[in-house]
Amino acid sequence: MFRFTRAGRTGPWMRAISVAGASAIALTLAGCGGDDGTSAGSYGFPQVTQDDKAPITVWVDADRASAADAFKKANPDVKINVVTYDGSANGSNSFRTKVQLFDRAGSGWPDVVFSTQNNDAAWASQKSNGKQAFAAVLNGGLVQKTTLDSFTKGSLDPCTVEGKVYCLRNDLAQVALWYNKDLLDKFGYTVPTTWEEYQALGEKVAKEHPGYIVGAVGDSFASEIYFWSGKCQANGVTGPKTVTVSTGTTECKRVASMLDVLIKNGTTPNLSVFTPEFVKKYTGKVLLMPGPAWYAGAIFNNPQSLNVPAGQLGVAAPLTWQGDTPATGNVGGGTWFVSSHSKNLKAAEKFVEFVTTADDYQVNVAPGYPAYAPAAEKWLKKQESSGYYATDLQALLTAGSQIWNGWGSGVFSQEAIWAKTITPAIASGKNLVDMLPEWETAIKNQAQVNGYTVK
Repeated sequence: MFRFTRAGRTGPWMRAISVAGASAIALTLAGCGGDDGTSAGSYGFPQVTQDDKAPITVWVDADRASAADAFKKANPDVKINVVTYDGSANGSNSFRTKVQLFDRAGSGWPDVVFSTQNNDAAWASQKSNGKQAFAAVLNGGLVQKTTLDSFTKGSLDPCTVEGKVYCLRNDLAQVALWYNKDLLDKFGYTVPTTWEEYQALGEKVAKEHPGYIVGAVGDSFASEIYFWSGKCQANGVTGPKTVTVSTGTTECKRVASMLDVLIKNGTTPNLSVFTPEFVKKYTGKVLLMPGPAWYAGAIFNNPQSLNVPAGQLGVAAPLTWQGDTPATGNVGGGTWFVSSHSKNLKAAEKFVEFVTTADDYQVNVAPGYPAYAPAAEKWLKKQESSGYYATDLQALLTAGSQIWNGWGSGVFSQEAIWAKTITPAIASGKNLVDMLPEWETAIKNQAQVNGYTVK
């Protein structure tokens, strides 16, 4: 039986489909050479003298080693050195730290890097201490437009800075509504389609079936599930160093008010879904759970977690606020970068295109929902064929193109801010509605520490 698995700290997934002709991309260098051996380059960034026979060094985390293996099998003529690192998981920031060391040394940069984080383009696209930006511009001709256009709508937003694309998204972690069909049928409940219906059901469950739950807010990414989906302007990154933060809006208050009710009646506990306590207390008692696509394998179809039996788990489209346009959040998803310092951009581009689009990896091997739309459709069919789910998985396809673009990917971590400011406040019995101003202040302070102009 196929299981979704959580990849990296923010959990998510991956996939890919081969695009013919990637190896035929010509690397025509334009402009005059500089003293540092670079030229203006035809792709919109300075390039060193190219050698299409040069080996490429690729950094992957342990879960993406299979991506490199698939590429080597499909492209035995390309010389590739694979280095395994932590993928910047759990906020280690190792990718950025190592690049800064190479910048100071003036050498050592890998040709391709995988990161579990979605905010690396925010720094990798910018010069650092006068040094050339690490990330190569991909939409200046290095990657074909037809390939870029085939990624799920909005999926490359975290990779895009001022109109330039600096990375390719490996997988998405769109938020949908997971539910236990057997329990809903047993209790005589219907799947909610709006957040208003969701809250009403949560209140009903608290009275009629105490001990059962409809969600959880104990993880650091809770804001990305509920507030991002609710279009709360807590993270409006509008430029390389500008962000708009306003948690006093109607959109933020309605989410906070709903959660206050459900937290207090016990149907949305302040517990991490990855703790033994959560598993012990709520196995067999999760009625509903808004959450990312990777929840399927990380907590539901996982013998070490909730271990929901086959035929019970269903998924529905993201909840919407009554009268509002559909929108959802996202919790994770990996990214692939090509180094602007690469001596073999041709091979580096071929690699990132393969691992994000080729069936050989994204459909046949990758554990997560592919960002590349053609691969995503095939991948979903493969998961459905397992016979595990009580419904089809087309709701994930719907959710993939509904991720709200008003929640940006800044250098600072929203999850760290939530964990430090909100999680302990909930634990002490404070209302989320009352905490919104404090949350806003914490976000603004952290953004300013990281050099952002806050509006």
